[in-house]
Amino acid sequence: MPGTAGPRRRPGGRPRTPPGGRRDARRPAGPPRTLRLGPHHWFAEHLLAVVSGLRPVHSLLGHTVGPAYQQLITLAPTEPLRDRLRPVVRQCGRFTPGPGVIEAFARIATGDRLSAMAFRLEQGPDLRWRCAAVEIQGPRP
Repeated sequence: MPGTAGPRRRPGGRPRTPPGGRRDARRPAGPPRTLRLGPHHWFAEHLLAVVSGLRPVHSLLGHTVGPAYQQLITLAPTEPLRDRLRPVVRQCGRFTPGPGVIEAFARIATGDRLSAMAFRLEQGPDLRWRCAAVEIQGPRP
């Protein structure tokens, strides 16, 4: 019949059907959506790993500017974390006072103890974020 379209056929004569799980026959589904976290989340996890002794201080050498590296040296323990509880980031937030600057905080839990970490990130001319200051309040993680 002219004007009615049946199922599309492949060269072999079999009808073309969309793969299972597809909703749109015109194009495949895109990649699954993932939650994109900001640079303050990355820095919170890595700073916590350094100040708790899970990572060496020099692992953040290219990610710090100014006095932040010296602050990390004084905050980091001399012994690696072995028999103690592992601290975790419970919440991380940020404030953007201007372009290229993030002032962030992280709430850290170590067992039933809570502490807070504040840090400042600055974006360089190469558009990479670097930590410019770190401060910890409460029991050390």
